[in-house]
Amino acid sequence: MAPATGGTPDLPRAGERVVVAGAGMAGVQTAVALREQGFTGSVVLIGAEPHQPYDRPPLSKAVLLGNAEGSAFDIDFEALGVELRLGLEVTGVRPGDHALDTEDGPVPYDTLVIATGAEPVRLPGSEGVPGVHLLRTLDDAQRLRPVLADRHDIVVVGAGWIGAEFATAAREAGCAVTVVEAADRPLAGALPADVAAPMAGWYAEAGVNLRTHARVARVEPGLVVLDDGTALPAGAVVVGIGARPATRWLTGSGITLGDHREIVADDRLRTSAPDVYAVGDCASFPSARYGERLLVHHWDNALQGPRTVAAGIVGGPAAPYDPVPYFWSEQFGRFVQYAGHHPHADTTVRRGDPAGAAWSVCWLREDRLVALLAVGRPRDLAQGRKLIEAGAPLDAEALTDPARPLKSAVR
Repeated sequence: MAPATGGTPDLPRAGERVVVAGAGMAGVQTAVALREQGFTGSVVLIGAEPHQPYDRPPLSKAVLLGNAEGSAFDIDFEALGVELRLGLEVTGVRPGDHALDTEDGPVPYDTLVIATGAEPVRLPGSEGVPGVHLLRTLDDAQRLRPVLADRHDIVVVGAGWIGAEFATAAREAGCAVTVVEAADRPLAGALPADVAAPMAGWYAEAGVNLRTHARVARVEPGLVVLDDGTALPAGAVVVGIGARPATRWLTGSGITLGDHREIVADDRLRTSAPDVYAVGDCASFPSARYGERLLVHHWDNALQGPRTVAAGIVGGPAAPYDPVPYFWSEQFGRFVQYAGHHPHADTTVRRGDPAGAAWSVCWLREDRLVALLAVGRPRDLAQGRKLIEAGAPLDAEALTDPARPLKSAVR
């Protein structure tokens, strides 16, 4: 079992028991990675939802539009020797007793992996109001399908990634859509103003009414009232104003949490408690590449982290966990990809016309690429991700020519 900090872990015995709390991408991939890396003990995967474990990205696309009934992982858990316990809420953990508390009583573990993900932020005052929806779970998507099929007038609160993706699907279904955003632009919390500004035009092109500098004063059945008194008809309201780590159940556990209530993990994704790991949306990790602690709420992080966790549990070689963050979004007919972490960049380089269909933005720090946003330019993203990992010095002037491959700018 792996120690909480430092040291060399012992090889696990066949009788050891790993319990994984959370059956989303991070939890499922942890179970898979354990078997792939030779773990022969018992693996118990606990999920709060009653459904077979499923992938989330299709929820805002195929499942929402009725093109797919679900998005269950194509994994034979029985063949893997993974015990599924679904529809079971975790309520606490007692590291000193090596026990995970659940609605059905305590579950003992030798090693615990926390992969409970994130939960959506709710719009204050909207609880219990008919017609208000979130889009995080399979049940959420299935509740929204008839709303789209009936072509209701829809108000989306929040012009972030999920708001844009839902607005895209709703327009495809033929709904009238208004997006309400408190900031002055879409993606205000994710991208600099000069980079995000062109994206506002995407809404109008798609026939979506985007209202910025707009705050919701209250929600009534069939109506959203803004703080300036404007009343927006709303057959349905979809809230997409962010997510936070699902860690409230850890209160009193002694496991260290960070400023965003996320689990503070080390560079092997170990927590402050012995024999407890944390992976995915619920945990932050120290990045040597970026010189700060990162909290990444994206699918790729939930895919990559489990390999590090499994290596720690089985006692195999494991490099420090320091991935290049990556995510993508499909919105308004555009494929948007982002890799890296840009806040501390000192140079911004644009490739192509942001009014066009395909363009990129590169962020550099001391002549090295640290982040890249690619709109309709997947080759830029693929090459840029490798350049970020390599830390190669680049010629910023050479990057400005969108006809040249990114890799040709290496000095």
